[in-house]
Amino acid sequence: MSTFRERLHHLQSLKKSTLCAGIDPDLEKIPACLKDSDNPIFTFCKDIIEKTAPYVIAYKFNFAFFEIYGAQGWETLAALKRLVPDDCLTIADAKRGDIGNSARNYAAAIFDKLGFDAVTVNPYMGADASAPFLAYKDKGVFFLCLTSNPGAADIQLLGADSPLYMHVARLIKEWDTARNCGMVVGATKLAQLEELSQLCPDIPFLIPGVGAQGATTEDVLKSLAGKSALIAASRSILYAGNDSDFASAAADAASEMQSIMAQNHP
Repeated sequence: MSTFRERLHHLQSLKKSTLCAGIDPDLEKIPACLKDSDNPIFTFCKDIIEKTAPYVIAYKFNFAFFEIYGAQGWETLAALKRLVPDDCLTIADAKRGDIGNSARNYAAAIFDKLGFDAVTVNPYMGADASAPFLAYKDKGVFFLCLTSNPGAADIQLLGADSPLYMHVARLIKEWDTARNCGMVVGATKLAQLEELSQLCPDIPFLIPGVGAQGATTEDVLKSLAGKSALIAASRSILYAGNDSDFASAAADAASEMQSIMAQNHP
């Protein structure tokens, strides 16, 4: 059985892409032409996935945008995950993190029941809370390391000589015995992105913050210097168009990003 990291490297070479499309559907932002359908969130995301799949190597589903709709939201999430083609990975952006018993249930729900290829995890509770996710050796576990939100400075940058995010990165490196660890690093932190790339050259990064948050694909690729990564874009793809051509507009935005990635592909 191929590991998550092996599949990631294969798809990067196959598609000459590092693009991860974020599926964060906001009912208030989707085109008005969909609002009267039975399940506008499903229709919107389904069309986006179908049109962007040639340029994308992973889809990152933000659980919060589905959980808000209760049982229907969970059903929609599961149905959309099943629509993702085999040549794309699926990431559960759930940011789980709890003690061992709870973590085991979270891991089983995301990997066994829903069948995701990877998950985002908060490492704050340490090794014993992370172990149940890492026990799935063929799955990817992206630990939050240095995020792109302004509040990241409140905790992640603490420590003058060696900030907390560097300690977290070293822990992730230690935990990577099965080569299934990854880390989340915000695209708006270019200097730190380069620093972490040098510290953890073999660990893939999941990099949000490109597009709507201001970072450019070119700047991120330059900081990575050929390192394995998934560059995530959500709003800049999902809401590239706001009319009946929304899916085609999303495909154009994804194609443009993939073209830049192909030009910089090692």
